[in-house]
Amino acid sequence: MNEMERYEGINLMDYVEILWKRKWLIIVPTFLITVAIGIWSFMKTPVWEVDAIIQPSKMVSQNTQGEFVEIIVADPKQVAGQINQASYNAIIAAELNIDLRAFPALKAESLRDTKLVRVAIRGADTNEAVKILNSLFHHLKGEFDRKIDVEIKGIDSQITGKENLIKENEIGIKDKDNLIELKKLQINDRENEIKTKENDIKKRKNDIRQKELEAESKSIEKDRIGKEIEADRNKIKISEERQKNILDEMTSVKERNGEIEKQLQGALAEKKQGTDALALLLYFNQVQENLRYYNTLDEKISTEKIARENLMLGIRDKEQQLRQLDNQVSQINTQKDTINTEINNIQTAIAVVKTEIDKINNEIGSVKNDIDKIKNSINTQKSDLQLIRDKKARIDYAQLIKPPTLSLGPVAPKKKQTVLIAGFLSLVVFCFLALFLNYLKQNRSRQS
Repeated sequence: MNEMERYEGINLMDYVEILWKRKWLIIVPTFLITVAIGIWSFMKTPVWEVDAIIQPSKMVSQNTQGEFVEIIVADPKQVAGQINQASYNAIIAAELNIDLRAFPALKAESLRDTKLVRVAIRGADTNEAVKILNSLFHHLKGEFDRKIDVEIKGIDSQITGKENLIKENEIGIKDKDNLIELKKLQINDRENEIKTKENDIKKRKNDIRQKELEAESKSIEKDRIGKEIEADRNKIKISEERQKNILDEMTSVKERNGEIEKQLQGALAEKKQGTDALALLLYFNQVQENLRYYNTLDEKISTEKIARENLMLGIRDKEQQLRQLDNQVSQINTQKDTINTEINNIQTAIAVVKTEIDKINNEIGSVKNDIDKIKNSINTQKSDLQLIRDKKARIDYAQLIKPPTLSLGPVAPKKKQTVLIAGFLSLVVFCFLALFLNYLKQNRSRQS
């Protein structure tokens, strides 16, 4: 049987039997060591733990997405690292008159998922530990708060700048309002100017109306005179026709007188031959009547000539009146054209003034737009100012979330745990020792 087969043949009961045979070798030393460790634990000076939880100074800021983010002025892990590296031990020791070589160890850690730092000291002197932790918090608070004070000064400077900018913008709005009032006064002046010009236009239109009435009156006068001239010319034609008829009548009378004279001469010649005297008298009377009738006709011709001359003189006078009326109408039309030109000039001036009013209204609109922009800017600045004030209000100085607190019981030595561990380890060691001694004994017996 080889070694492997021999070991495989050993079962658990064999080990128990070996341990049972050597039970006093295991129990007595284990008991003695456990009792000794227990006595040592009860005699050892108890060690207490004092811990505190510190919250570094923090503030809340708003990021570009509009979300509020908590900002810590110092990383808790970095603070814990500085404490663990004994960065503050010398300062605290000098402050509390503690020998730096006997200075208790400071253990710090950043609490998971928080922005807090836990600091703990283990030692027998709890009062000293509390003082050390208070001094540590005092120094940390000084460092943290200096950073916060710088931030607050910056915030105060931003608040002052925003407030001054808002005041400047409000003054700018007042200036813009005053400018609008000035522009409105200019518009009122322009509107009054337009009313004056419109009144001038009305006056000139009334003048034109009067000129038109005057021209119309002159036209009526011209028509009347023209009709009179036409009537006079008709009268002249009638007179000429009448004169022609009279001349024809006179020619006829003259011809009849010539025939009568011939007859009379014939009768005189016959008288010599014994013509009747009564016939001669009749011829003579007829000649006299024709002469009188001829003279009457001649007077009528003279009268017609005089009447025609008077009519022609009247026509010339009336034509002269017509020319004068034409000149007057021409003057009236010239005056109308002059007045219309003046009206056009005034209307042009009104259009220019209205253009100026439109320009001023556009300037007012532009100024109002500027005012709206300034108001929007003020609202934005006020919102920014409120955010800055809120940011300042959300600044928290460093504080002790948990002041230095003594543990409920000593953290060292842990008497029960120490006794149990010592007993267990002693039992295991002496069990192995018993097995080893049994192995040595079996090994000697095989060699012998």
